[in-house]
Amino acid sequence: MFFDQFTQYLADLEKLSSRLDITELLAQLFKELGKEEIVPASYLLQGSLVANYQSLEFQLSNKMLVRSLANFYGRHSSQEDKKQFLEQNLFDENDQKAIIKELSKKYKDLGDLGELFYQVINNLTQSTGQDVKLSIIEVHQRLEKIAQEGGEGSQDRKINLLADLLGQVSSLSAKFIARIILGKMRLGFSTMTMLDALSWVKAGDKSQSLHLEEAFQKKADFGLLAQLYLFEKNLSAKELAKIYQMELGIPVMPALCQRLNSAQEIIDKMGEVIAEPKYDGLRIQIHINKKGFADGSFYKAYTRNLEEVSVMFPELEQFLKQCSAETAIFDSEAIAYDPKTKEFLAFQETISRKRKYQIDTKSQEIPICFYVFDLLFYDGRSLIDEPLIDRKKLLDRAIKDSIVLKKTSYKLIDDPQTLSNYHEKQLALGLEGAVIKKPDSAYAAGRKGWRWVKIKEAEGQRGKLNDTLDCIMLGYYRGKGKRQSFGIGALLVGVFDQDSA
Repeated sequence: MFFDQFTQYLADLEKLSSRLDITELLAQLFKELGKEEIVPASYLLQGSLVANYQSLEFQLSNKMLVRSLANFYGRHSSQEDKKQFLEQNLFDENDQKAIIKELSKKYKDLGDLGELFYQVINNLTQSTGQDVKLSIIEVHQRLEKIAQEGGEGSQDRKINLLADLLGQVSSLSAKFIARIILGKMRLGFSTMTMLDALSWVKAGDKSQSLHLEEAFQKKADFGLLAQLYLFEKNLSAKELAKIYQMELGIPVMPALCQRLNSAQEIIDKMGEVIAEPKYDGLRIQIHINKKGFADGSFYKAYTRNLEEVSVMFPELEQFLKQCSAETAIFDSEAIAYDPKTKEFLAFQETISRKRKYQIDTKSQEIPICFYVFDLLFYDGRSLIDEPLIDRKKLLDRAIKDSIVLKKTSYKLIDDPQTLSNYHEKQLALGLEGAVIKKPDSAYAAGRKGWRWVKIKEAEGQRGKLNDTLDCIMLGYYRGKGKRQSFGIGALLVGVFDQDSA
C-alpha cells in the first residue's frame, strides 16, 4: 500500500466519532494491508515506529519540526509563495529566520503541527511529492532512519532528513508524518477498537474480540498479533489465544484493582482472601533472562503503561543476582526510600527516578526497593493461569530478599473485622491500605472480575481525595488541536481551604 493511501484512511478515521464506524473502517484498512505491511502500519496508527513497550524516539521538539518545515519551505517554495507567506516583497533565501518566525506564529494559532504542515505544503503553487509514490514500508524505514540518527550534529541531520521526506510526500501525508513524530495521532480510538477491527475482518462483527483481547493481554504487541491472526490460514481467534503465548521481553498487560466500600462487602463477595500492603510506588514488571536478550541485556523493566524503563533502575543488577530462575517475569511496586532512615519517601520522590540523565547519581540519592508480589513466568513456564496462592509459593523460591528487593508479605483472611483491622494497620504505617486478592485467581489483565480489590476509603478520612470535589471556576486554557474549535483545552479550578478560612 502506498503511504498516501494509508494517510487517506487516517484522514477518514479522524472525521469519524462513532466507534462502530471507526471499527469498520479500520477493518477495511487491515484487509488491504499486506503481510509485511500490517506490523509497521499498526505501529504508525498508534503514533509510533515500534510497539508501545519498545523505545525508539525521534527526539525532535516542536521547534525542531518547525525548523524542518522551514527548511523544506525554503527549498520548494517559489518567490511568489514567499512573498505571500511573509507578506513582504524582499526575502533572503539564505535566511530562514523570517520563515521560522512566521511558521511559529501560525502554529500558535492552529495548535496542531500536523495541520500546519498540511496547510503550508498544500498552499505551495508548485506541488511536491506528486511524482514519488512511497510505500508504507518505505516511509516507515525513512522515519526509522531519522529516529536512529545520533551523535554530534544529529539534530541538524534529522531536520534535513525530514525536510527531504516532506519533499516526496503529499500535504496530507506530511500532516500525519508530523503527528507520528510527535506521537499524537488525534484519531480517537484505542487498542481495544483495533482488536475489534481484527475480529471484524474475519467474522464480520466483534464476536472474536474477547479471544483477541485475551491473546493481546499475554503478549502486548498488536503488530505481531495482527500479522499472525490475519495471515495464518484458518486460524480462529480462539486458537490464536492458545498459541499466542507470553514471551520474555514483551510485557504482559497488568492486572488492576476493582474497588469496594468495606471489608464486609469484600468478604461477602470474595470469601477467603489474600490481603497484602498497598504501596504507593511505581508499578514495574521485571523480565529476567540470564541467557541474555537480543540486545545483550539480561533484564527488562516496564511500567503499567508498557513503557520500558530498564536503564532507569541500575538496582536491577542486584535483582538479577537474587533471582534463582534462569528466566522469569515478576510484578512489583518500586518505592523510593531514605538511605539513612530507611523510611519510604513520597511518590513524587519515587517518580523522580524516571529519568534519562544522571541516573547513577540519582540512584545513590534516592535508592529504590522493589516489593515483588507476583510471579507470572518461571524457567520457561507461564504461570498466569495458575492459582495466585501457588504463584506466591513459587515466588518464595524464585527470589531472596535483599536491600533492593523484598517479597510482599501477605495474610489469608476470611473475617471482615480482621480484614478491616489489617487495612487500618497498613494505613497507620503510612501505606495506602490493603490490596485484597482471591487465592485461587488466575492473573488477568485490567479490572475484570473480582480478583483484585482495594478498599475505597470513607468520605472525609485522612485527607485523601474523594470521588467528587466542589470546585470554584477560576479560568481556562485555550484549546489546541481538536479542542481548538471547542475553544477550551483545560479548566483552572480552585478548592476551598478550610484551614485558612
